[in-house]
Amino acid sequence: MKSSKACSTLTKSLSFLLFTTLFILACATDQPADHNSNDAQKEEWIALWDGTNFNDWTPKFANHEAGVNYKNRFQHIDSFLSVRYEPQDSFNGHFGHSFYKDKFSHYKLKATYRFVGEQQINGPGWAFRNNGLMLHCQSPQSMGLPQDFPVCLEMQLLGGSGEGERSTANLCTPGTNVMMNDSLFTPHCVNSTSETFHGDQWVDVEVYVFGDSLIQHRVNNKVVMEYSKPTFGDGAVGGLNDGLYQDGDLISEGYISIQAETHGIDFKSIDLLNLCGCMDAKAKNYKSYFVKNDPKSCIY
Repeated sequence: MKSSKACSTLTKSLSFLLFTTLFILACATDQPADHNSNDAQKEEWIALWDGTNFNDWTPKFANHEAGVNYKNRFQHIDSFLSVRYEPQDSFNGHFGHSFYKDKFSHYKLKATYRFVGEQQINGPGWAFRNNGLMLHCQSPQSMGLPQDFPVCLEMQLLGGSGEGERSTANLCTPGTNVMMNDSLFTPHCVNSTSETFHGDQWVDVEVYVFGDSLIQHRVNNKVVMEYSKPTFGDGAVGGLNDGLYQDGDLISEGYISIQAETHGIDFKSIDLLNLCGCMDAKAKNYKSYFVKNDPKSCIY
C-alpha cells in the first residue's frame, strides 16, 4: 500500500509539473510582440502627402488669408495632390502656396511629379510648367496679405516645352541668399545640371537638407545642385511684412510648401525622412541615420 501511494503521489506531482509548464508556455506564446523594439537602421519615412486629404496642408494665396484655397486651386484628384485652373480662368497675380503643418531642419525629401494641361491664360512666360518644393519656408500665417512668395529656398521644378533644354531641380531664392562654390551667391535663380523632361512624364526628385549647412538637389539619384549657408536677404519677395528677418542671419529650419504658379501639376507622392532625433543608442527611438541630436525626443 505504501508503494502504491508513493507512485500515485509521484504521478500527481509529475502531472502538475507538466500542466504548469504547458500553462507557462501557452501564456508566453500568447504575449503580444514587444512594440518597443526598435530597428535602429530601418528608415521611417513620413508621407507628407498620403493620397487622401488636405488636413495637413495650409494654402496661402496673395491677397487672401492663410487657409483660403482660392478658386479651389489645390485639389485632391485620383490620389494625387494637384494644382488646377479652369479653362476660362485668367491670371490676376494670385500666386499660391500650400504648406505642410510641421517645421523641419535636417531631412531627406523626395517627390514624384508631372506637369499636365495648358498654362493659365495670361500666366507669365517663366511660369510655364513651373512649380517648386519650397524649403525652410516662413509659416503661412507670418506672410503679408499681398505677399506673393514665402521667404524660402526653392527647389524649382520645370518641365520642357517639347524642344530645347530646360533643367529641373534648379535653385531660386525668394528673400534669401546662399553660398555656392565658397562665394556668396545673390542672383535669384540658377540652373542645375539635370536633363530636360518633356511632356507629362513622371519625374523623381530628392533634396537633402542639413540645417544651415549643406543642401543638395538630386534627380534620378544624381546630385545636380549643391549649396550651403542659406541666409536672409535679397528683395525678390513682394508684400513681405517688415521686421520679420535680419539680413545675413542663417536659416536653419522652416516649413515645406508647393506652389500654384499658373500651370497644372500632379504630385503622386511627397515623402520625408527626418534626420533630426534621439541619438542616444540606449533610447527606444534611437536611429543610426540621425545627424542632428534632439535629446528631448528620447524615449527610454
